[in-house]
Amino acid sequence: MIIIKTREEIELMRESALIVSKTLGMIASEVKPGVSTLYLDKLAETFIRDHGATPAFLGMYGFPNSLCMSPNSQVVHGIPNDKPLESGDIISVDCGALKNGFYGDHAYTFEVGEVSEATKKLLKVTKESLYVGIRECKAGNRTEDVGNAIQKYCENHGYGVVRELVGHGIGRTMHEAPEMPNYGKRGRGKLLQEGMVVAIEPMINQGTKNIKQHKDGWTITTADGKPSAHFEHDVAIVDGKPELLSTFAYIYKALGITSDEENEFRKQPLVL
Repeated sequence: MIIIKTREEIELMRESALIVSKTLGMIASEVKPGVSTLYLDKLAETFIRDHGATPAFLGMYGFPNSLCMSPNSQVVHGIPNDKPLESGDIISVDCGALKNGFYGDHAYTFEVGEVSEATKKLLKVTKESLYVGIRECKAGNRTEDVGNAIQKYCENHGYGVVRELVGHGIGRTMHEAPEMPNYGKRGRGKLLQEGMVVAIEPMINQGTKNIKQHKDGWTITTADGKPSAHFEHDVAIVDGKPELLSTFAYIYKALGITSDEENEFRKQPLVL
């Protein structure tokens, strides 16, 4: 069942989403060669708790950490460990927080040191596809309109769009209806309505769309070992249009990046 949120609930969800955004902004300053993902995970757990929230992933479905940390060919659900990051790596950091009874869920793929131009392009196209999909997330459209836009954009660049993993509704539970696939046919899927809140999260592979799950029950990698990128925003439908609850602005501030990519999805400028 799709759960419609009131304006007041959406504002509470914005608080949860922005705690996640701030956590990723803090992590952005720490992602560098020689740092372990387990170290970053501990920083995130402390940061989330210090901001009056609970790490959402810790213990969820038995997951052992606060962050999903997925380097290089890992698509999602990577478990933090002691292995140091190396220059040339990429690392998808997926983070969740629970505050005021509502969840926030948000992800960004970081470059570690100097990465190849081919990898830079994968990250650029995947992040662009996120906003291509968000533009379709409006009242009267359907879930597969969003997925179709993402799929076409990424496949036109020669990339593989993961089928087995999808975005989702979000609210008082982390994963609500509807599923938000990153592929599909226009006019199909659940109807998008005023007050819906969803997590849109393209998971895009440099090579094949196919994936494999590892024996730990969590780690998922590309079938061909090529890199995968993952970006995610929480999006509410307000006045029939998509409105971002999360932001990459804290990440960009930490990395010295200037961007206006989110402006069209905000009624008023974000105050950092």
